[in-house]
Amino acid sequence: MTKKAADMAQPCIIAVAITGSVPTKADNPAVPITVAEQVESTHAAYEAGAAIAHCHVRNDDGTPSSDPDRFAALMDGIAQHCPGMIVQLSTGGRSGAGAARGGMLPLRPDMASLSVGSNNFPTRVYENPPDLVGWLASEMRAHDVMPEIEAFDLSHIIQAALMADDGRLPRPLYVQFVMGVKNAMPVDERVLDFYIETLNRYAPDALWCAAGIGAGQIVVNEWAIARGGHTRTGLEDNVRLDRATLAPSNAALVARTVDLCAKYDRPVATPAQARRILGLRPTPLA
Repeated sequence: MTKKAADMAQPCIIAVAITGSVPTKADNPAVPITVAEQVESTHAAYEAGAAIAHCHVRNDDGTPSSDPDRFAALMDGIAQHCPGMIVQLSTGGRSGAGAARGGMLPLRPDMASLSVGSNNFPTRVYENPPDLVGWLASEMRAHDVMPEIEAFDLSHIIQAALMADDGRLPRPLYVQFVMGVKNAMPVDERVLDFYIETLNRYAPDALWCAAGIGAGQIVVNEWAIARGGHTRTGLEDNVRLDRATLAPSNAALVARTVDLCAKYDRPVATPAQARRILGLRPTPLA
């Protein structure tokens, strides 16, 4: 079997980014803010086919937070209502600074996001200095948390491979190509192919997924599924089904991603299958 055929036969892991740090209920009333709302929204997305929950938490006023207690409550709710679902906590810079970005890692989620370099965002620089990146990576290793590398730029792919080569990151890498952030990587099919080729050259054993922002979400979902990769959807990245229609829920965005998997004859990975693909520790129910 060729590598392409093997990739297409592999179940597609769907991650749902349930709330993020930016979207508000003014953008879309379906955006879940409280822990209870997030648990309910995640459960519906889990039932629709999502295997990974990419999680942020918010303060009572809706602003972003890195509060470990809020993350712990969210993890407990997901464990109770979504048996076996992979929990991935965000260490992103919109909700905290410095060591606060990794303060939840001792909770030992299955995964956590890790940006290994800086880049421009729409209105600011997303700062990921080397010492902070190294510390976050070491905390993930110490607490048996699998990093998902968030690649906003070509250099991030190469840096992640170098960190795997020198032992700071575990193998195989799991790299997410994030496309459509203003001032960063565009939604461009040729760029995606080059990023996949680059990852294969620098880290041949790596696994990859892709996420599109805004209107690029469904486009990138399809490109990733068609190429044998994994993909991410959810209200963090996109609050609409189309230009005229707000997405009614995270589950609705997951459901249309499931439909794309059927279009390309890709089975949708269950949480247990996703754990095996990623080499994660099983849960008692997996």
